[in-house]
Amino acid sequence: MAILLQLQEGLKCYGERVLIDHASCALTDDRKVGLIGRNGAGKSTLCRVLLGEEEIDSGIVVRSPQLRLGYLRQHDPFLEGETVLQFLVRDSGQPEWKCGEVAGRFEIKNDYLNGPVRALSGGWQTRVKLAALLLHDPNLLVLDEPTNFLDLRTQILLEHFLKSFKGGALIVSHDRTFLNDTCDDTLSLSRGELTLYPGKVDAFLAYEAERRAQDERTNAATQSKRRQLERFIAKNRAGANTASQARSKAKQLERLELIEIDADEATARIRVPRVEPRYGNALRCHNLAMGYPGRTIAQDITLDIEHGQRAVIVGDNGQGKTTFLRTVVGSLPPLSGNVKWGHGCDVGVYAQHVYTSLPEDQTVEEYLLACTAGECTLQEVLNVAGGFLFRGTDIKKPVRVLSGGERARACLAGLLLGRFNVLVLDEPGNHLDVETVEAFAQALLTYKGTLIFTSHDRHFVERVATSVIEVRDSRVVNYPGAYDSYLYRIEQEVEAGERERNQGGKGKPGPARAQETKEERTARNRREFELRNESRSLERKIEKYGARKKEIEAQLQEISDSKEMLALQAELEKASGILDTSEARWLEIQEELGA
Repeated sequence: MAILLQLQEGLKCYGERVLIDHASCALTDDRKVGLIGRNGAGKSTLCRVLLGEEEIDSGIVVRSPQLRLGYLRQHDPFLEGETVLQFLVRDSGQPEWKCGEVAGRFEIKNDYLNGPVRALSGGWQTRVKLAALLLHDPNLLVLDEPTNFLDLRTQILLEHFLKSFKGGALIVSHDRTFLNDTCDDTLSLSRGELTLYPGKVDAFLAYEAERRAQDERTNAATQSKRRQLERFIAKNRAGANTASQARSKAKQLERLELIEIDADEATARIRVPRVEPRYGNALRCHNLAMGYPGRTIAQDITLDIEHGQRAVIVGDNGQGKTTFLRTVVGSLPPLSGNVKWGHGCDVGVYAQHVYTSLPEDQTVEEYLLACTAGECTLQEVLNVAGGFLFRGTDIKKPVRVLSGGERARACLAGLLLGRFNVLVLDEPGNHLDVETVEAFAQALLTYKGTLIFTSHDRHFVERVATSVIEVRDSRVVNYPGAYDSYLYRIEQEVEAGERERNQGGKGKPGPARAQETKEERTARNRREFELRNESRSLERKIEKYGARKKEIEAQLQEISDSKEMLALQAELEKASGILDTSEARWLEIQEELGA
């Protein structure tokens, strides 16, 4: 074991706020450490300090001469028109064969490897960055929220990579399942203090809870002893025969000390709609086809969701999870078939861009009070607002000055303050920290209505979901097993792909290919040529509309004018539709080509 990177007595402040308070830590070449803490605690700041991207106010950062630091870049390092392979060669200086070999560890191959990197989704671009990181042969990794934008399959690939990585790592994540699977130790940042625990995050949290409970029991016993001594002293101090005993007890009283226990950090108090339980079908889809004009994403969808179910929609990115949700709530018309909600269903929807409909002139408090329809007290509204990070003067902010993320949190809070007996939620945890997600999961367990949702947070899904609906290969079906069996299946598929890669690929052509006639071979080659031409055309379209979508989303985070926002939202919907259709077709082509 060698220490590669150290922080000694580090102090970092922003104005009067102390993020790192004379804290110390050491990272070695053989341990993977999970860094946890509340939103705003300073985790990303600590990473930037260790990387040398930000100066500390006092203290020192010590870097070993043997340190080869690798970090997952949050910015976009790609050049316009650059393919994945070209980027990896340029970034690492390694030969093409080596870049292709390392890229294969993340299932980046064939047209993915030779296609434009900017045309890839955020999850696939993260795979490319991880391959680039590995090509630099680091012995210490610093990864800040590496699972952002990653679907389940890619998360598992990343876990396998980290488990096989021979060096050390510091990993910041809100995903407890991911930290438990990849990290040996836990580093907690709270109130400026760093605490290193030699164990996994779940063990650390259990240890912290037990230690606090033990301290509280000890303090309770000490307080009880104090009261006994105080009563004895008061009763006996004046007596001639008992005064000396009272003085002795007074000395004992002086020696009794309470253990200092930090006050609890702000805890989310999330309230779900109070509804009466219902029975029978909440949602029925019959012979449903969904997609966009000229492009079918999935068809022959026939399924029922019962009242009281908490159904998670699962599947790889690009398979159509959000398209399914948009179709069942009516924001995207079905191509054929029908969607029918049960009698008395009052459906509340949380979508990625629903916040554009917020009333501009109301404050957050006024908006949330309006959402309750007089069913909640002001204190209940303030508790829920605090759970979604609207605390202090933030509750008085006008909606027009809120950022996109703040608007999204306000929408989710307002939705939960309503009286909906069906909730449809698309990635509700995107703007929440881990403690709020945990509180949200706990609240949903008490919900008497029906829940249909998507999420990439495995811990959240495992806590909440009672049934699983899978979107895959142009179909949407009720998955026959529980969520843990779905996780197991994806894990097995990833491992099978890794075994295939380690054995050198798919092997020799099978008998059917070997016995092709000349005409069949000519027809197959012509079909492959046509498909590759269409694929390249789609890649250019995906690159164009993917770039435009990112531009619009960035603008939506900054502007507050309602007219501009609605115009941008309309353009975003159009770009997203074209992008979804193009990506779905591109994926279909890759499947046919055997990519």
